[in-house]
Amino acid sequence: MNNFASIPALDAAAVLKRFHLHADKSLGQNFLQDASALEKIALAAEMQADDCVLEIGPGLGSLTRYLAVSAKQVTAVELDPDMLAPLKAVLTPYQNVRVVHGDILKLSISQVIDQPNYLVVANIPYNITSLIIRHLLESDLKPRRVVLTIQKEVAERICAKPGDLSLLALSVQVYGKPSIAAIIPADSFHPVPKVDSAILRIDIYDEPLIPNALLNTFFKLIKAGFSQKRKTLRNSLSSGLHIPTTESESMLTKAGIDYMRRAETLSIDEWRRLCDAK
Repeated sequence: MNNFASIPALDAAAVLKRFHLHADKSLGQNFLQDASALEKIALAAEMQADDCVLEIGPGLGSLTRYLAVSAKQVTAVELDPDMLAPLKAVLTPYQNVRVVHGDILKLSISQVIDQPNYLVVANIPYNITSLIIRHLLESDLKPRRVVLTIQKEVAERICAKPGDLSLLALSVQVYGKPSIAAIIPADSFHPVPKVDSAILRIDIYDEPLIPNALLNTFFKLIKAGFSQKRKTLRNSLSSGLHIPTTESESMLTKAGIDYMRRAETLSIDEWRRLCDAK
């Protein structure tokens, strides 16, 4: 049973004031301090007592404490050097947390965590959401589950179905099954952002839906397909791949796909057929 009741409330404004700090807008710092929201994130991760957890951007440690009482070990990677002192102060009671100062996008995942089957649980900056997700899902050492607090609109895009798919949605769904665990109102943060957030959970597949040997082709094709979204696949693939329309039309026909369709309507299975036809 999780011991969340033992975790004291955290007043982000008071902690920042104590250390003579302010939230850095350029780093996308909005500190989640609502206890109910923090508990929902921790529960969405379904952490076990022997789990190792990677947290990206712990900030003031509000979420880190919920991870620490739920898992065996927490590795928290923080970019902002100004956050290290308050983070250390807040996390003093928790001996199973290791804080790493660095940029997660410039670090190999295996450099910061060496345990297979690990979890990623984090409240990440909105402005680098897609970069962080891609970095995690394309790493050699993949997590078994990712739980991120991100902008609600972006979470909804990631969870879209065929007919409304995007480059981002396909890039996530090829590696795992995304779902929205809960919505977090903007006033749960300090400072208050302009939009609501969502808890996005991604359960990672043992193997990608596209075979590893075809992944590069898959990403090349979807990037080309979405390069001119309003155009038909025949034209967008022709333009994006720098091939004649006759060739793109032939490729689509071979895959059993109507060349007048648009990229957002194709399922991952159809993109796989297109990879085989290329």
